[in-house]
Amino acid sequence: MIKKAIAAGITLGEYHLPKGSVVIGAGNRSQDGAIVKTMSTALINRMFHVQLVADPQQWLNWAYENELHQWVIDYITQRPDHLFSEPPKTEEPYSTPRSWHMLSDALKEYGAGEKNVSESILRVLAYGSVSPSHAGLFLAFVKNLSNKDLLGKIIKGEEKFPSDPADRDVLYFVSQSFRAKLLTELPEDKQKMNKSAQYLTHRAKALIKDLSHINLELAQMIVSSDDGKVLPEWFMLEIVRDLPRLIKNDR
Repeated sequence: MIKKAIAAGITLGEYHLPKGSVVIGAGNRSQDGAIVKTMSTALINRMFHVQLVADPQQWLNWAYENELHQWVIDYITQRPDHLFSEPPKTEEPYSTPRSWHMLSDALKEYGAGEKNVSESILRVLAYGSVSPSHAGLFLAFVKNLSNKDLLGKIIKGEEKFPSDPADRDVLYFVSQSFRAKLLTELPEDKQKMNKSAQYLTHRAKALIKDLSHINLELAQMIVSSDDGKVLPEWFMLEIVRDLPRLIKNDR
């Protein structure tokens, strides 16, 4: 009976799929808050299940090829961890590859970048498309476009963290980006550090000290684990050991 079913091929109603066809079903997960019907155990047991995740580099390659708005491309290049966020429990926008594409289309429609678009319009577009926290940081990123490599210059010692109260949103964005850079570039094993990571480690301790003088809360955010992401243990031990000394020497 089983051999006969295989030989006959797969049918959809009265239509017989060609020999060798593979049926793929795509769907949302119930935990994502999507309106879905729960699959029966019999159907679940007859399928091979693969959980797909958004890959920032693949998405950026696609975004370049499809000419998405440069602001969106540059932002996700700097903050690839913001490409996707877990669906919220409340009814509000959240970040996905689709919603960043929507924001790109909206920015293009308003001619953002080619002509001046008011901050209020940009705020509506950003907060209407992606997660609130990401929208706020995206607006700070746009505000800082005239000096978009600010973090790189701060690490090199060519610039300092912005301390003007009017630039608090920029300071928050740069601090968040700094934390993301540490999470991405510092290895779990200290013995595997290259020269770039060694330099970043050296500068990071001094910069966290500098930031603590401007905004202690943001300095604490950089080394916190409130978002579930943890900096390497060896780096945290060095922060505990060296930061009080760095602050003392600065007085």
